[in-house]
Amino acid sequence: MPTFTAEVVDAVLHHMNDDHTDDSLLIVRAFGDDAATTATMTTLDERGGTWTYLVGSEERELTVPWSIEVTERPHIRKAVVLLYREACRRLGVEPRTE
Repeated sequence: MPTFTAEVVDAVLHHMNDDHTDDSLLIVRAFGDDAATTATMTTLDERGGTWTYLVGSEERELTVPWSIEVTERPHIRKAVVLLYREACRRLGVEPRTE
């Protein structure tokens, strides 16, 4: 059974895909394929987030597990921020300050 309602998932996806496209791309490059040129978060649940991305003209999918327990909506933000920070560390990119 999904932890989050469709409304919660839609709100997170809207926010990520409208406001954090660069962060999604960093996550995909760090955890999936460093040749990715675009990334779109497509779904999430209590286990992790899923992105589709392009390498050349080929669309691929990547699911990255959360590094913390995610059972409530506020946990999602923290989990994504942790993925972003780990992506920056892996790629040698200076993370934004919060």
